Amino acid sequence: MADRADNAGGREVKPANKRGTARLGAVQALYQMDIGGASLTDVINEFTAFRLGKEVDGAQYLDADEHYFKSVVKGVVDEQRVIDPFIHTALAEDWPLKRIDSLLRAILRAGSFELLRRRDVPAKVIISEYIDIAKAFYTDDEPPLVNGVLDRLAHELRSAELPPRPASNEDEDETGGTADIADDTAGKTD
Repeated sequence: MADRADNAGGREVKPANKRGTARLGAVQALYQMDIGGASLTDVINEFTAFRLGKEVDGAQYLDADEHYFKSVVKGVVDEQRVIDPFIHTALAEDWPLKRIDSLLRAILRAGSFELLRRRDVPAKVIISEYIDIAKAFYTDDEPPLVNGVLDRLAHELRSAELPPRPASNEDEDETGGTADIADDTAGKTD
């Protein structure tokens, strides 16, 4: 989220747009609420007053679409009873949502909320953005897991927007989703 051009794990870091920065802030806010028990009002006030577009510990954070940030955080909180069982259906049977770490849960909840309620944003863009957020924090199995879960949910919610899934199971990852959805979003604008 800081405004600097660095290299994470040998890959080029793309600068985020205002919605991308809002999504990252929303994931961080949801994580903070989950770990620290902060209220919705307190976390939104803290992020808008002291983090989004501000300097924190010597790093200048990028401007974010504040309205979008609030919409995602509030939407996840308001719809969590719908979102969590929905995510659970997309996970492997032996991996319930409660078993997934808090940060990854926050990523999946925010992405699922957008797939469910933000029909103005293409599913491929949402999936790609949350894969990028996962890559900012994880280097192993988590980004493909985010891809697989969100892809599976997108196919259920927005099948008209996405190409049909392959008939064979050879191209599927452990969550049942295809692992190449992000490749189709290279020119995304959201």
